Amino acid sequence: MTNMNPGQDGTYSLRDFLAQTAERDNPGEVFELESSKMLEVKVNGRVWSKLGAMIAYKGNLSFKREGTLEGGLMKALKRAVSQEMSPLAKIEGRGVAYLADQGKEIQILRLAGESLNVNGNDLLAFEDSVQYDITMQRRVAGMASGGLFSVRVQGQGLVAILSHGKPLTLRVTPQEPIFTDPNATIAWSGNLQPQLRMDSSLRSMIGRGGGETYQMVFQGDGFVVVQPYEEFEAGMLGEGGGVGKSLGDLFD
Repeated sequence: MTNMNPGQDGTYSLRDFLAQTAERDNPGEVFELESSKMLEVKVNGRVWSKLGAMIAYKGNLSFKREGTLEGGLMKALKRAVSQEMSPLAKIEGRGVAYLADQGKEIQILRLAGESLNVNGNDLLAFEDSVQYDITMQRRVAGMASGGLFSVRVQGQGLVAILSHGKPLTLRVTPQEPIFTDPNATIAWSGNLQPQLRMDSSLRSMIGRGGGETYQMVFQGDGFVVVQPYEEFEAGMLGEGGGVGKSLGDLFD
């Protein structure tokens, strides 16, 4: 790869710019990071993405808003009552799509029979071979902007998740539960079912509102992933991350 070094005036030659920013091709992978914040998806059939994440594409592709999440009435109702969740989009055909979301970092995970819960706002894309379901956290409903809905993905295939900055994974054990800010929580083990706890003692420490007064409580055996950012926006569903990183590699 050509090193793109600026001249004394801070500018780059056009040749260096084109060489540095040209797409990089890895024929063997469906998902590939063009940069830490841009995902290339090779579509040959169907892939699922976050609605509105497509920034460019080439080939014969169609994009369809999947308003009911292909799951019948219950999934449609879950989406309809949520201020947090936006629908998925189906990308179908044959071609290449480029996905990104607000400059967030992207991590590509390879599921090999495992399951993972992802905050609805932090799921960027997944292969059609991956099964998914929408999970309602009843104890959280109506109390916090994060954690109300999550998407449970499981099975075999690649999943791309988002984070503001480099994520941190914390180990959850029966002896040591983990408490997180709902607005900073992006993913957790498929077997964990978080609860919400209010701590009024934190009210005086808050600078921007009531976020820290509510905590997600994770108990059991697993992990929880947090980001160095409190995301108060509504919407659906790391640096140097490689394609096909296993869950064990990322979360150990």
